[in-house]
Amino acid sequence: MKQIPNLFTLLNLVFGCIAIVFIMQSGLSVQYSSEGSQLAYVPEKIVFGSLFIGLAAVVDFLDGFIARLFKATSEMGKQLDSLADVVSFGTAPSLILFQLLRRSFAGEAGGIDVSMLWLAPAFVFAAAAAYRLAKFNISDVQQNVFLGVPTPAAGLLIASFPLIYWYSANDFVLSLLTNAWVLYAVIIIVSMLMVSNIKLMSLKLKSFGLKENLPIWLLLAIGLVAALFCQWLSVLIIFLAYIILSLLFIKKSS
Repeated sequence: MKQIPNLFTLLNLVFGCIAIVFIMQSGLSVQYSSEGSQLAYVPEKIVFGSLFIGLAAVVDFLDGFIARLFKATSEMGKQLDSLADVVSFGTAPSLILFQLLRRSFAGEAGGIDVSMLWLAPAFVFAAAAAYRLAKFNISDVQQNVFLGVPTPAAGLLIASFPLIYWYSANDFVLSLLTNAWVLYAVIIIVSMLMVSNIKLMSLKLKSFGLKENLPIWLLLAIGLVAALFCQWLSVLIIFLAYIILSLLFIKKSS
């Protein structure tokens, strides 16, 4: 029974690996018909990569829940969780940024042969994610609050970008996601948020009381409204709301 949480953690890792496979595939597919085979353009498989990162997040939540349920928490489980997270929420989102940067340069003259120097900044995100996870593992003060944005939260934010791109009708948002300088700014800002010492709420419910968990219930309400009206763009809204509510309520209570 004690190994069940670890199996869920390893499933998180497997989903992260599958996400990477989809992210690195092109959007061209061979279709067969009575007239023969031909190349057809299909929605980028990177979208499936985003969905598998989302599945990894679900499993990541479940492994902690199951570990507490079976009282099977262990140092090995803690380390294994971070190793899985660095793949699913560090490496995979970095490759999404890599592909989005490639797409942004592809529209320019000579952009297909863009130098790796312009694409390598995508991996700053993976480095920041690994640093954030290592810092969490050696810290004994991140029980009720987090120091810096949790790696899964940052990874899910980046994973939402392809979904926003393919399913949003907002031209302004689409132009931002195909602008290399906007992507560079996102990499820098989110990476700095991960490695920072900003105090953020841990989202662990100590009870179901309104007063004790007001920021969490507010975040949940914002998330539901945003999901209803903004679809995948709601991930960005929830991310920003999480940071703002944390700053407001943690500062107030400290």
